[in-house]
Amino acid sequence: MKTQLFLRSLLTVLLIAVMLPHGYSQDNNLPNIRILATGGTIAGTGASATGSAYTSGKVTIDAMIDAVPNIRKLANLEGEQTANVGSQDMSVEVWLILANRINELLATDEVDGIVITHGTDTQEETAFFLNLVVKSDKPVIMVSSMRPSTALSADGPLNLYNGVAVAANPNSKGKGVMVVINDAIHSAHAVKKLLTTPVQAFMSPEHGLLGTVNFGLVEFFHEPHGIHTVNSEFSIDGVKELPRVDIVYGCADMSPDLIEIMVKAGAKGIVIAGVGDGNMNAGTLEAAKKATKKGIPVVRAARVPVGSVLIHGEVVDEDYGTVSSDELNPQKARILLMLALQKDKNMSREKLQELMINY
Repeated sequence: MKTQLFLRSLLTVLLIAVMLPHGYSQDNNLPNIRILATGGTIAGTGASATGSAYTSGKVTIDAMIDAVPNIRKLANLEGEQTANVGSQDMSVEVWLILANRINELLATDEVDGIVITHGTDTQEETAFFLNLVVKSDKPVIMVSSMRPSTALSADGPLNLYNGVAVAANPNSKGKGVMVVINDAIHSAHAVKKLLTTPVQAFMSPEHGLLGTVNFGLVEFFHEPHGIHTVNSEFSIDGVKELPRVDIVYGCADMSPDLIEIMVKAGAKGIVIAGVGDGNMNAGTLEAAKKATKKGIPVVRAARVPVGSVLIHGEVVDEDYGTVSSDELNPQKARILLMLALQKDKNMSREKLQELMINY
């Protein structure tokens, strides 16, 4: 009888062990980090380890976690698939789902930080959006990769390991949303993708790196620039969509009617990716002036990847009713303008200018 009871108990333990997630281990001395997967190259697979072709979002988050040696020694991890798209297909709808889920998780005592796996194409945009609407000072880290999981020398596993290390580090608290890639820690405000495919594609040219992470060893250099997270005035509570804001790409002999077309199509705001210091030709300037007189905000950003757009440079914004993006690139200026118009569709030009400088 004792032997039968022992065997039954042993069988029960074995069944429980099989049913638990692979690698499950709770350590009360470790922080609890939730990993939210959205797809992207980091979860991509290709037919050849040495080819450039691949399909995004093929690897599950649990498989990604289990493929990284010693990652569970950094934190208690739990993964969930929030979305599954290549980041070229990232949308406002997914941003809102992701941000609401992050706010929900970080409002509890059970989650100490968030890591998001994401594609690189629009990573800086998602990071900046979250930086403005997440309502917690707990770490939110975005990780990605330039090579798919099946590639020779894939960079995703180490980026994920380092991202968890940064999320688990107590010094990460209060620094807003960060992007961790290629051993570097970037702020959401400063980070830019400046190269197409190399692993060193992301840089923070104006403000420099927030810090570095070397096989899990984290070092911070300074605090991030700009208002963010708990100090941000923006909220997405109850928000189902954001106002349409379009971007016009500046070039020689650009067509002024592009602005008119966007206004007719329903744009509530327009960002100009201008030449040089956010400049545009005379015809487009006049079209921008007409739009602002109709109550459509127009922000002057620059197609040039590094530097600030001057308020009183070759274009004096007060003369045209336009707003300078300061050092925000066109895609980040668009996000800030969308959130500003969501908050107040009649926001003044002066207030919009203040936002561009401070966020």
